[in-house]
Parts: sequence; structure tokens; C-alpha cells
Amino acid sequence: MSQEKASGRALSGPVKQTSGGRLPWRLEYDSSRIRTPWWTPIVSVALALVLCAIFIYANGMSPVTVYSKMFKGAFGTSYGITETLVKAIPLLLCGLGIAVAYRISVWNIGAEGQLTVGAMAATAVTVYFPNLPGFWSILLMLIFGVAAGAFWGLLTAIPKTHFGVNELITSLMLNYVALLALDYVVFGPWKDPNGFNMPGSPVFTDAQSLPVLGATRLHIGLIFALVAVVIYYLMVRFTRWGYELRLIGANQTAARYAGIHIKRHIIIVMLISGGLAGLAGMAEVSGVSHKLMQGISPGYGYTAIIVAWLAKLNPLGLVVTSVLFGGLIVGGFSVQTIGLPSSISEMLQGAILFFLIAGDMVTRFRIRRGA
Repeated sequence: MSQEKASGRALSGPVKQTSGGRLPWRLEYDSSRIRTPWWTPIVSVALALVLCAIFIYANGMSPVTVYSKMFKGAFGTSYGITETLVKAIPLLLCGLGIAVAYRISVWNIGAEGQLTVGAMAATAVTVYFPNLPGFWSILLMLIFGVAAGAFWGLLTAIPKTHFGVNELITSLMLNYVALLALDYVVFGPWKDPNGFNMPGSPVFTDAQSLPVLGATRLHIGLIFALVAVVIYYLMVRFTRWGYELRLIGANQTAARYAGIHIKRHIIIVMLISGGLAGLAGMAEVSGVSHKLMQGISPGYGYTAIIVAWLAKLNPLGLVVTSVLFGGLIVGGFSVQTIGLPSSISEMLQGAILFFLIAGDMVTRFRIRRGA
């Protein structure tokens, strides 16, 4: 068998020799190709901007005006920058968790649910231990949030490793379980009696809230996220555990023959992935909303999937893409002043994901001389 046929599956039929004695070109799909070129995310973002510009222009608006407004709203003022960083914190933590899991080709689609249960567990500390001193209150909220998210990740890992259940289905369904549990507590036992009949827990005290920078809403959850990124880089790059993750991600069969316990690694990475998302939930409820309420997350867990994929699991790339998507969210709010809905940011996110998927597929094709 030729090297060309071994590396991929030919999409064309039998190759016929031309009259000039030269063989025609053929298109092959290289299923063995795992890595995609470094420029794929850049081209995907550019094409998404062009596609959305067409829709904006079709609605009678200038794409240049809209994009300028979004950029100025997200990065043009100190307020916009701090708000962008506030949005980037949960995106970075959830995206980091998804990246850890995908290192060994485990798809964690449940970051939204893990973030939600992390926020609920942190709120439970304020409900049942309302008089704790500030340090112990924050520390206990952090521990509870991480533990709850890790447990929610474990609920996906156990069915996969012991019963062969696809993690996509399990993690996705657990999102809805978490959201329904959230509705139960904010409408039921944790509902604030002084909240004018609005669903939500009592407002946190200063001792239960994360410290912020000056008069902004930017809180020390940013430090949590950056420290987690550094630890992720060091662990994956310089430890045996990181080497085993890379080996499993590259070739599970080879890793199994090397004596690596793949099921154990799946459980570990899902615990870490869920714990990071739970930390994002704790930071969001303690640093931003200061109460548990419906819609505590506007879809951070789902957006983080695009963040991780766009960054290609690179630590620095995760920081950049989380800030980029945080800016998209903030910029989406700013365009409301010129008559566009904030959902334009969701349109851009969807277009970026579309072109990312398309780019990964296109770069697996090869044009070869027929043999």
C-alpha cells in the first residue's frame, strides 16, 4: 500500500492516466492529521468578521461603525477594559477546564452546569454560615465551589470510564439538571424574604464578597484564573502527568501499551475540569452578582468551548481568547446605543465556531498526484 493511501482516504474514484502521460491531481482526506496550522484561528476570526459584516450591511448599518463601536466599548475606556476582564474571568477558568479535559480527547460540554453548582455551593456557605469572618467565609466558599464543580465533573467521568457512556451526552444533560436545581433553590428555600418577590438569595455581606480593585467591578478572581493558567502550563509541560496527558491525547493505543491507566486519567482531568468551572461559579457569585439568582451565567460554559478551541489548548492563547470573547460580550452591549441588539456578539461567536470547525476539516485535505 502506498504512503499516500496509508495516510488518508482518497475521495476520488480510480485515477485515469491523461493523454499526455501525466496523472491528474486528486483530493485526499488525511484522517491521521491531528494538529491544525497555527493560522487557522486567525483566519477563522477574520472570516467570521467578514460574514457578520455582510449581515450588518444588509440591515442598513455600516460594519465599520458597528465594529468600531464594539471595540471602543470593550477596550476604548478604562471602564470597558475592566468590564472585559470581568467577563474574561469565568471564560478563562471554564476554558482552561475544557482544555485540560480535551488534552486526552475528553469532551467536557458541562462547564455551564459545573459553574452553576459551584455558584450554588458557594452560596450555601453564606446561607448556612452567615456569620463567618471574611477570610474563612471566602476560603470556605472557594473550597465548596471547587468541590461541587469537581463532583459534577465526576458524574460525567464515572459513566464514561465504567459503562462506556459518551461524555458529550452526560455532561450536556447535567447542565439542565444544574439549572433546574438552581431554579428550585432561588424560588424556594434560599429565596430572599426581603427581595420584593424576586427569585434570588439574600445579598452577600462584604465579608462574603471577593475584594475588588478600586471602584471597579474587577475582583481577585482574575488572580485565581491567572494562577490556574500558570499551574496548567507547568504541569502539562514539565511533569510526568503532563507527559502522560500528551501521550494519551496523541495516541491512546500507544499510551495503553506504555502502561498508562487511561481511565484514571479521565477521572482526574474531569475532576480538575469541573473544579475549575466550579471556581468560576464561586468567583461570579461572590465577585460580580453578590447573590445567587436565575441566569447567574449568560452561557459562559458554552462560550468557553469556543475559547478553548480557538486557543488550541495553549495557555497564553487561552488568556488572549478569553479576553477577546469578554470584549465581544461587552461590545455587544455597547452597540445597543446605535440600535443593534446585544445578540450581535452571539452571532460573531457562532460564526467563529463555524469557521473553526470548517477550518479544521479543510486543513485535513490534501491535493496529491494520482498514482
